[in-house]
Amino acid sequence: MSQRARRRQRQAGGSVGKKVLAVFGAIFALIGIAAASAALWVQDIRASAPSIDTLKPAESGANSEVFAANGSSLGYVDSDIIRDPVDLDEIPKRLLSATIAIEDENFYEHDGVDYSAIVRAAVENIEAGEVKQGASTITQQLVRNLYIDDPEDTVERKIIEAEMAGEYEEDYSKDQILEEYLNTATYGTNDGNTAIGVEAASQVFFNKHVSDLNLDEAALLAGLPQAPTTYNPFLNPDGATNRRNQVLKAMLEQGYISERTHEKAIKDGLGLERGYRYETREEQYFFDFVQQELIDRYGVTTVRDGGLKVYTTLDRNLQAAAQQAIADQHTTPGASAALVSTNADTGEVLAMASSEAYEDSEFNLAAQGLRQPGSAFKPFVLTAAVNQGMDPDATYYSAPSSITLYTEFGEAWPVSGGGGGTMSLRDATANSVNTVFAQLAQDVGPENFTEMAKKMGIETKLGGYLAEALGGLTHGVSTLEMSNAYATLANGGVHHNPTAIRKVEFPDGEVDEPEHPEGERVITDGVAYTVADVMKGTLESGTAAGMGIGCPASGKTGTTEEQADAWFVGYTPHVSTAVWVGNPDSRVPMPGYGADLAAPIWQQYMNTAATSPCDDFPAPENPADLSGYSSDSTASTSYDSSGTSTDYGTTDSTAAAPTTDSTATDDTGGYDPDLYAPGAGQEPLATP
Repeated sequence: MSQRARRRQRQAGGSVGKKVLAVFGAIFALIGIAAASAALWVQDIRASAPSIDTLKPAESGANSEVFAANGSSLGYVDSDIIRDPVDLDEIPKRLLSATIAIEDENFYEHDGVDYSAIVRAAVENIEAGEVKQGASTITQQLVRNLYIDDPEDTVERKIIEAEMAGEYEEDYSKDQILEEYLNTATYGTNDGNTAIGVEAASQVFFNKHVSDLNLDEAALLAGLPQAPTTYNPFLNPDGATNRRNQVLKAMLEQGYISERTHEKAIKDGLGLERGYRYETREEQYFFDFVQQELIDRYGVTTVRDGGLKVYTTLDRNLQAAAQQAIADQHTTPGASAALVSTNADTGEVLAMASSEAYEDSEFNLAAQGLRQPGSAFKPFVLTAAVNQGMDPDATYYSAPSSITLYTEFGEAWPVSGGGGGTMSLRDATANSVNTVFAQLAQDVGPENFTEMAKKMGIETKLGGYLAEALGGLTHGVSTLEMSNAYATLANGGVHHNPTAIRKVEFPDGEVDEPEHPEGERVITDGVAYTVADVMKGTLESGTAAGMGIGCPASGKTGTTEEQADAWFVGYTPHVSTAVWVGNPDSRVPMPGYGADLAAPIWQQYMNTAATSPCDDFPAPENPADLSGYSSDSTASTSYDSSGTSTDYGTTDSTAAAPTTDSTATDDTGGYDPDLYAPGAGQEPLATP
């Protein structure tokens, strides 16, 4: 028989309908209402009851849990409602018995409505002149929870509830009903969080899985749904104890426990242990980053109450290595440090660490902190230049200690950070010479190198100004962005958006497992290979000499004006890692540069994260077509076989101006060819 046919039969006066009419008719007779009139009224109310197959049950939901890449839990997404559904076979028999004993002793005998209990309750309530006893079955309570919004305690609602309970019993087994009830009943509120279902309640009140509850604990939980606030054991332990003992007495009277067991149980304490399972989160900065990515993808309601199982990209071993590197190497008083490490092949965030304590500040320096990158921005200019065909080994610029250039608007742009003579782009990159990169920026064009930065992964707004070539950004960049953008170079010119989520499982078994596509190729592998080869010089002989990891790696230091921000961003063929050190609240000078403050953190971390495999950048399938570049800014220079340069002077457009002002300084700006030959591996002089 179909659900619709069964419903027509009930409304026409089937067995359930006849019992409802008879019972409520008897009740009305007790209070002096004519049975015939009562029967008609009850029949009208029954007819108005909606069919459950036309209704959508209330979203019971569940809390979403987040896991690290190895499957270990990082915690649950924050929600005012705590839900954690379990299967019936996970719920101990003692809790099932306690619930039935106190809520619905005839649960397995009735068809959704316990008519004898209704009559008993009516008689007792009439005699008392007030409501002293209810008579709702577990099934009635369940349909109320699922289908009736803001139920009023009226006879009409009871009749509708009884009709719907009878229908529900025809569609679901007793075990299904009991399981659903135990997962949707409200068991109490604590610290603003409402525990729905026996697992959530067990964790909140006893800090254990529901399967581990003993008899006393099971009896306590079974008694809570009738009045969760009144019987809350944390707020009213005496009331909770009395209610628990009522449950134990009911279990004794109905034969679920022996007299001896009952006597022992009522003497025991409540055994409460406040649980924090749903409030404790590990790696909280990363957790918040994941939570925001989830909300952006699925919406806040689904994330908080959708019962998602979220598997992230966080490598617990690498996260620990990142935190340890910061703890060991970050010793600058008053400053903070942040590190983000990216899988270059996929864009997955492997580690996200900070020196800050989440309890002190919830601001994520690694993902939210926007800081001036200093010379760590220069690789975007270099990449744009190589992409235009400039050969870093055959293109030379003068490197005066200071220089004044002019913007496209005719404004003077003074830059300091050089030492005289001429220098190839390769050596200027290794030694981070500002005056060379200022001239290169003019030749490349600010619109071109800022567009290159965007394509590689810089998401914060860039203005397309010359000063941005040296890291003088209006809005700054995050450590996350820098790690991701350099990963584009590590990945042979293919960019992947940063992600912290590997897959998401829904309660219905559906899995959202975003495939890691080929990514977007933004430069050829030949351009990426050339830039990586040039940037090896930073670690081999340039500003971060001595900070290598024993495997092929490329990178760039960065220090901003007045040494307020220190950076090192570097990568191997598989891992890209950015490290920032600075004062998060102000631009306070620090006693060091990117090479001194950030590079040691990077080195210690990468020795764990990126030395296996210890392979070199693969030879490109499409080698870059490069040649020496000549412009009004480039110098006419030749090198003899010994590597000694002969300077034939500079063009008028690049004549030095006597100024010590600079748009951005670096830990390398004072390169002096009279003291150090290009590529000799010496640490250059600091900018005055």
